[in-house]
Amino acid sequence: MSEHKIAQDNIDIDVDVSSTVADDQERDSAPNDTTGDVAATADRVEDGDSKDSDDKDNEDKDNTIEDDDAKDDSIKGDGTENYLPLLALRDVVVYPHMQIALFVGREPSVKAVELAQAEYGNKVLVVAQKDSLTEDIDQDNLYQYGTVCRIVSTMPHDSDENCIKVLIEGQYRARVDDIENHDDLLMASFERADLDVSMDESQQKNTIQALTTLFESYADARLRNARELTRVAKRIDDLLELVYFISTRVSMDLDIKQSFLENDDLKTHINTLTEYLVKQSAEQNIEQDIQEAVRQQMEDNQREYFLNEKMKAIKNELSDMNDGAFDGEDDVAELEQRLEDADLPEDVRKKADQELKKLKMMPPASSESSVVRNYIEWILDTPWNATTKVSINLEKAKTVLDEDHYGLQDVKDRILEYLAVQSRVKKLRGPILCLVGPPGVGKTSLGESIARATGRKFVRMALGGVRDEAEIRGHRRTYIGAMPGKIVQSLAKVEVKNPLFLLDEIDKMAQDFRGDPASALLEVLDPSQNDTFNDHYLDMDLDLSQVMFICTANSMDIPPALLDRMEVIRLPGYTEEEKVNIAQKYLVPKAIKNNGLKEGEIEIVEAALHSIVRSYTREAGVRNLEREVNKICRKVVRGSVETHGARAPKKAERQLIVVDDKNIDDYLGVHQYDYGLAEEEPEIGRITGLAWTQVGGELLTIEAVAMKGKGELSFTGSLGDVMKESIRAAMSVVRARGDSLGIDYETFKTTDVHVHMPEGATPKDGPSAGGALTTALVSALTGIAIRPDIAMTGEITLRGKILRIGGLKEKLLAAHRGGIKHVLIPATNERDLADIPDNVKAGLTIQPVATIDEILKVALVSMPVPLKPAKVTVDKTSSKALHN
Repeated sequence: MSEHKIAQDNIDIDVDVSSTVADDQERDSAPNDTTGDVAATADRVEDGDSKDSDDKDNEDKDNTIEDDDAKDDSIKGDGTENYLPLLALRDVVVYPHMQIALFVGREPSVKAVELAQAEYGNKVLVVAQKDSLTEDIDQDNLYQYGTVCRIVSTMPHDSDENCIKVLIEGQYRARVDDIENHDDLLMASFERADLDVSMDESQQKNTIQALTTLFESYADARLRNARELTRVAKRIDDLLELVYFISTRVSMDLDIKQSFLENDDLKTHINTLTEYLVKQSAEQNIEQDIQEAVRQQMEDNQREYFLNEKMKAIKNELSDMNDGAFDGEDDVAELEQRLEDADLPEDVRKKADQELKKLKMMPPASSESSVVRNYIEWILDTPWNATTKVSINLEKAKTVLDEDHYGLQDVKDRILEYLAVQSRVKKLRGPILCLVGPPGVGKTSLGESIARATGRKFVRMALGGVRDEAEIRGHRRTYIGAMPGKIVQSLAKVEVKNPLFLLDEIDKMAQDFRGDPASALLEVLDPSQNDTFNDHYLDMDLDLSQVMFICTANSMDIPPALLDRMEVIRLPGYTEEEKVNIAQKYLVPKAIKNNGLKEGEIEIVEAALHSIVRSYTREAGVRNLEREVNKICRKVVRGSVETHGARAPKKAERQLIVVDDKNIDDYLGVHQYDYGLAEEEPEIGRITGLAWTQVGGELLTIEAVAMKGKGELSFTGSLGDVMKESIRAAMSVVRARGDSLGIDYETFKTTDVHVHMPEGATPKDGPSAGGALTTALVSALTGIAIRPDIAMTGEITLRGKILRIGGLKEKLLAAHRGGIKHVLIPATNERDLADIPDNVKAGLTIQPVATIDEILKVALVSMPVPLKPAKVTVDKTSSKALHN
């Protein structure tokens, strides 16, 4: 008898091959050498040791070989064939014609083996447990069917004296009728239950052939010594024996294997076994395909690795020969590592991989290599997915905005509205705001504050003088020295895709033969298009929809298409009170710190700040105010250095310098502007108009003088065409109303009128001085003076109506700064007064007017006396009017 060990379910089973072979000659020639695996237990040992060494298995096999005459030994015991000791097994099912080695360690099992050897002719009933984790043997935990087995041999365990190794051989299938508990072992009454093979010989033969073929495929893929097992399976000509043989060696679940004993339908067993083998064959085919693909990939990788290493060796040799000219390999490796670690979109990564492969094939010293390397570096530097967490805390944002800027409530409200909406909407496109206002009102610094309030990174791009489209969209890579546009460069600088992007001085872009940068910005500032912004250099779509764009401009001189994409917020300028507050909270502390002064060395009182605003600056913003404050601090520092030396004086040595409105001249010199009225007495032909400029509102002095002449009208003062037309229209209005104004025809005919606007070097133009011009002409021709505390704005029609004007807020702020008390505005602009700060309106008497007659009643110190109605005689022959 020869034995073989077959690995199955992590259990090595000693198989009696000779039980399936009838030919003695073949049985004698069966190989005795077996694979050196460890015999596994079916009856678990309490110590948990379920495996022996290889040499122990060989010894066990020697002990299991017995003479053929042993099979014919008579059964000893009480002679009862259907009553045997019961051996409960865990995790294993024993079939007829099967030989297996078991480690028996539980006391009832050991006693059952001993009793069977002593009294029952080495026969024992083997039944599997339903729950293999249960240590105690419970009758309800045992299956109904088992196998009557013959104990071939036993031997003690090497390391556990309470455990024995038992080699058993299955005899026939049995159904358990009754189980009795005797002392510490179980006895079972049973009936022999052989399966009936209800098939004809041809059908059995075909089934055997099919099962053998399937098992051969399974064994080749999954079992050790598959050739030997296949050879044995092919010699089995009994269908039931073949089913048991195959079932023993496949890795099916315990309950399925037990079903081959429990059920009487052999066809069901064959179908179950066939389905399992077919499924395993399919899985094996898939696994082989995967392994083949993996093997092929490994071969390709090894080939690529070999070639790369060979190329590295060649480049190193060339580098040594050319004094390090080929030391670019480290750069390529670094780029490859950066590319592997980078978070890139799929299309971008694909493009970068292609360029990297191209770079590897290029000599490092070639010019094209540097171009490709720069391109890959720009791809890696561009933030495709990196973002910062945007803060949506309204209270924090409001606090930050109020800390950094005084006033500017419209802008602050718009930012807080954006954050409020973002707190409810997960994905919100960044707003595109355009801050329009004169210099020095804090447009750029406001952008930095908004970035801090929203938790975004800040990046600024100056557009003043930009005239090349490539500055926005980048150069194409075909050009020498090509680079991405400023948009991509700025994003690469801050390393995130959702910063606050400040486009400064957007109204000062130019255009020439190289392109129109304003048109290039249309794609950048269009919320519906900028999620696929295409830079010419990168030539890939970049998402700008999460960028918060803020533009700044001094005027509305912006292309209409570009202006349509932005939300315009005007910053007209600051009132005197606002400037003083800004100086106290921001400018003075900043100047003290920047000039190295310490606490207790200088104090600039509020009265001094008022004097600076009124007498030394006249601007919409606060830049000149900041310069004057810094000038005061520098003079104080100079005096301290001359007294105490370069070191800062100690606290006890510090001398407080108080700057007020009385000693302000000592630091800033004589006044540059006169605050209040330019003339305290009413004057003839002189009036103050209100003008709007790019730097804010301004007071515009208009002078008119009448002299004997030929009725000519002249004007000077660097006037624009619109202003000249306004003068002519105003003169026509006066002449049309000559009688009601007390000016006769002869006066117009014999009087020259000269209109002048001082500061002739400053260009002046605009459509809002008609009312003031008409008033000045009436005063000059009638000799009636104009009140000095009045200013006005508004264009006039030939019928004497006052038209609506723009820039009212800036003009009223200019009147407020200039000390004007009474302002006349067009009646159609009365609704705009809601946007004027209350402190400005409180210091002004603002009177809406609709016609020139209303203006004259307020502006002139007295109304002119109309001429008496003239008697007219009509000469019917000549159709001429004759004056009496």
